Amino acid sequence: MNTIVPRARLLALLVPLAFLAACGDSPNEQPAATPPAVPAAAEPAVIAPPAAEPDEVEDVLLSSLDIPHVEVEESFITNSSPESNVDSPASWQAPDGNIWLYATAKDTDLLMIFDGDSGLQKGIAGAKGKGPGEFKRPNGIYAIDNLLLVVERDNHRVQVFSLPALQPLGMFGEGDLKKPYGLWVRSHDGGYEAIISDAYMSDTDEDVVPPLTELGQRYRRYQLRINEGKLTVEALGSMGATDAAGAIRIAESLWGDVVQNRLLLAEEDQRDGTRIKVYDMAGAYSGQDLGAGLFKAQAEGIAMWDCADGSGYWIATDQFKDRSLFHLFDRQTLEHRGSFSGKTTANTDGVWLHQAPTKSFPNGVFYAVHDDQAVAAFDWKKIAEATGVRATCTQ
Repeated sequence: MNTIVPRARLLALLVPLAFLAACGDSPNEQPAATPPAVPAAAEPAVIAPPAAEPDEVEDVLLSSLDIPHVEVEESFITNSSPESNVDSPASWQAPDGNIWLYATAKDTDLLMIFDGDSGLQKGIAGAKGKGPGEFKRPNGIYAIDNLLLVVERDNHRVQVFSLPALQPLGMFGEGDLKKPYGLWVRSHDGGYEAIISDAYMSDTDEDVVPPLTELGQRYRRYQLRINEGKLTVEALGSMGATDAAGAIRIAESLWGDVVQNRLLLAEEDQRDGTRIKVYDMAGAYSGQDLGAGLFKAQAEGIAMWDCADGSGYWIATDQFKDRSLFHLFDRQTLEHRGSFSGKTTANTDGVWLHQAPTKSFPNGVFYAVHDDQAVAAFDWKKIAEATGVRATCTQ
């Protein structure tokens, strides 16, 4: 057991004040567009150290391998917060055009909030706990329309918030989810379908992957509806291949493509060969693997550059400890189109692609977590110029 240091206690007490201070960052900002903090709750005096991640295996360095790639300089990297253990980002564009960039902080049980055009931190929200607006090891995060969904590994649930107020609307998954990590959400049937990855391990040993026959619940599906500010949820069942070729042994990142009838699921298990496995939208393994033999460290965050005609690109992360590598694949053919790294960005967990133009990024921006402590931003135009992919859907 580790006693919480005074700084952590102070952080919990200061959460409600974070946004008040942030309002003074720029005289041109409209106070109404600034999301208020989720109310904080006091933390207990003593906490247990967090459980290990199921994918923590030996480090692999990009510098030790000869993998063809180009280098793209980051447009910014947010201020470092090593104590936070940053996991995943998601962005939301307000009606006034401002970009709010949210990131989950696993060890401080908070959401970190940045200006998505500059990287300036605007505030923090939340506190450790089980109530609405409180978190316990938040991992995956997803923004869609005016909603923000946050997966909590150690509360075994997903919380739903309205934006920009970060008003808690409800939660789901408790009783179903064992060790949830990632999520993907789409508009569906008058509401939203959410698919949550669940990296549960053996009942007898938390360091051991369950037998193949027990991997049929790696992903759980839910139908969500919001009516008059109230969340209703219907469980749609679970999925996961149980054969040696299709099974996901260590699950986290996922993304869907309804047009191409594909779900891309990251297999993080290096012992079986880390890669991206391709399922269909119904949850059946297609027999295709993306990047088998190409990924050398660990397949991680996934994003899609989406054009209305069904073309575009997949971006998938190879989580090298010294510098992350981002592989580009053709959306339609799944052909590898090239790879890039940043100058600094390393050890990336979650990523997020904001494809709409912003004030600083007319062609969109790709966000990637940097070494558990910050979020890096890459201008899509610079990525396109360096790798030879398209900068716009009409190009």
